Amino acid sequence: MIDYIDRQLITLLQKGLAIVSRPYALLGKQLDITEDEVISRISTLKQIGLIKRLGVIVNHRRLNYCANAMVVFDVPDHLVEQISGHVCQFDFVNLCYLRPRHGEEWSYNLYCMIHGKNREKVLKQLAHLIHSCGLTSVNYEVLFSKKCFKQRSAFYNANLEQEKVFSDG
Repeated sequence: MIDYIDRQLITLLQKGLAIVSRPYALLGKQLDITEDEVISRISTLKQIGLIKRLGVIVNHRRLNYCANAMVVFDVPDHLVEQISGHVCQFDFVNLCYLRPRHGEEWSYNLYCMIHGKNREKVLKQLAHLIHSCGLTSVNYEVLFSKKCFKQRSAFYNANLEQEKVFSDG
C-alpha cells in the first residue's frame, strides 16, 4: 500500500524532473524528506509496478531531426534477444524493444527507432545496421513518421490504490 508521501511523489514526478544537478534532492525538499528517501521510494514504486520507467522526452524536430523512422524486423524468436542486443549498441538507434507478433497480418517482433536529419542518412544508417547485425535475410519495414504527435509524460491518478493500474496518459 502506498502512503501520502508516495502519492505526492507520483504527482510531482508526472510534472517532470527539474533540470538541476540534483533533481531528487529538490523533490525531497518539496516533500520534506531526504534525497536518498526519494530515490528509495521511486525504486519501491518501480518494484511494485506503480511506476514503469522514468525517461526523457526529446522533441527531435526542434533539434532538426525530421526523418524519424520506426524499423520493424521479423527476427526468428530464438535469435531476437541476441539480435536486439546488437541493434541497441548503435548510437543512432534511439529505442529498441520487443513486441509480440500479431499473426500473419503483422509478423514483426523487433522494433527500433532511428532519428535523423534526412531520410537518406537514416537509410544509410539502417543499411549499416542490417549488414553489421546479419539481418540481410530478415524481413523488415521502414515506417517514416509523417506527423509529429504531442509528446508527454505519463499521467498517474495518485488516488488509486496499489492494486489498480495507473494510466499511461
